[in-house]
Amino acid sequence: MPNAADQQIKDLCARGDHHAAKREFNRALSLYWEAFDLLPEPRTKWNAGTWILTVIGDANFLAGDFVAGRDNLTTAMHYPDAIGNPFIHLRLGQCQFELGERDRAADELTRAYMGGGMNILLEDDPKYLEFLESRIKL
Repeated sequence: MPNAADQQIKDLCARGDHHAAKREFNRALSLYWEAFDLLPEPRTKWNAGTWILTVIGDANFLAGDFVAGRDNLTTAMHYPDAIGNPFIHLRLGQCQFELGERDRAADELTRAYMGGGMNILLEDDPKYLEFLESRIKL
């Protein structure tokens, strides 16, 4: 990726992170999408695409837009090093849980647990851990 585009992407995402930390998710998402649009084609070959879609999906989840979160995190799975990333599996599973997609949620939360251990499940609402405990032996 050209250095100028790489730096611009990092700057936009840093600004997006600043807004997300203040729970200004609409502004954060706008900046993240602006960064995503700078990725050269094919976008699926860039690691930056993985983390941009992950922060987009995270912001969707935190904003309560579980459909968009599920869709963006599912798309992220087609990017480098996404499969097996405990955080991506966690957020995707949480979105699916909130949408009532319990079997898919159990699958993704299991992947998060397998990759990130118990701690990844202890960092969020205990309902996700309780749900997973009802599905698998931890």
